[in-house]
Amino acid sequence: MAIAKAERLMNLALCLLGTRRPLTKRELRSSIEAYIEASSDDSFNRMFERDKDDLRELGLVIETVEGIEGDIGYLARRDSNRLPPITLDAEEAAALGLAAKIWQQARLAGAASGALQKLRAAGMPLAADGADYDAGQPHSALEPRIPAHEAAFEPLMLACRDRRPVVFDYRKSTAAHPEQRQVEPWILECWRGHWYVAGWDRERKAERVFRLSRITGKVRSRQGAFTAPVPDHVTVRETVESWAGETATGTARIKLRAEHGYPLRARALTVRELGGGWDELEIPSGHGLDAWLVEFGPDVVVLEPAELRAEVIDRLRAVAKG
Repeated sequence: MAIAKAERLMNLALCLLGTRRPLTKRELRSSIEAYIEASSDDSFNRMFERDKDDLRELGLVIETVEGIEGDIGYLARRDSNRLPPITLDAEEAAALGLAAKIWQQARLAGAASGALQKLRAAGMPLAADGADYDAGQPHSALEPRIPAHEAAFEPLMLACRDRRPVVFDYRKSTAAHPEQRQVEPWILECWRGHWYVAGWDRERKAERVFRLSRITGKVRSRQGAFTAPVPDHVTVRETVESWAGETATGTARIKLRAEHGYPLRARALTVRELGGGWDELEIPSGHGLDAWLVEFGPDVVVLEPAELRAEVIDRLRAVAKG
């Protein structure tokens, strides 16, 4: 159904853009297959009016012209639907090229590559693959990557873009079995190599953040509009960081096995050798730190605070029960 409508809209847009004179409804109906197959004039008229409104909502400027004999015609003049020339300075072009390379291993790789090809064809000074961004600077051997291998990434990305509610099964780190969640997704965030979706949990009537790797099964779209207001980007970003333990409200002391846990070492306020292959670290502590520490398994032992130690033990027991 969605593909058929998209094809019908595309055909109507091409007809309106390709004509040099206004086309009447009768001419459009005889030119577009979906309109020819309409069961009645009323059915065609309803379909055409919806399609015309959809194209206008997408930004196509459609003119309505009354002919000499009183017939109403439609056309989309190319000069009215042409974007202004794209101009980028060297820094902006380099930023676009770098952004495209970041998405090389993600599901947006095809779209990013296609966008770069179109900009190059338009004469933009974008570096070719493997070329330097700046002729005066050597090309770095280290390039950023954003992996997005989770099956939930693409449907959630589209749901965020289209503002569509979704339903999925989610397994918390402390639960043995997944639970169904009804979510109004706001935005996807990548933090410490993991993807999260932030949004409104309809059942809990609160803002929540979900890690994509813990979503099981398919993400299913639902009809209807969002029921909760969407906050700005900064608020959502802070929610993701807070949930993942980024926003510190205190400190914690942990034992960390030597030569392990480098992300923890990077955040450490102090490091002291204990001997026997262990170090003691003081690290910032915030909401969600217990979930992060569990990921390091037997390489981490929480010393204090006692509440954090108990939370980590509870999570490990839940995982062991499986």
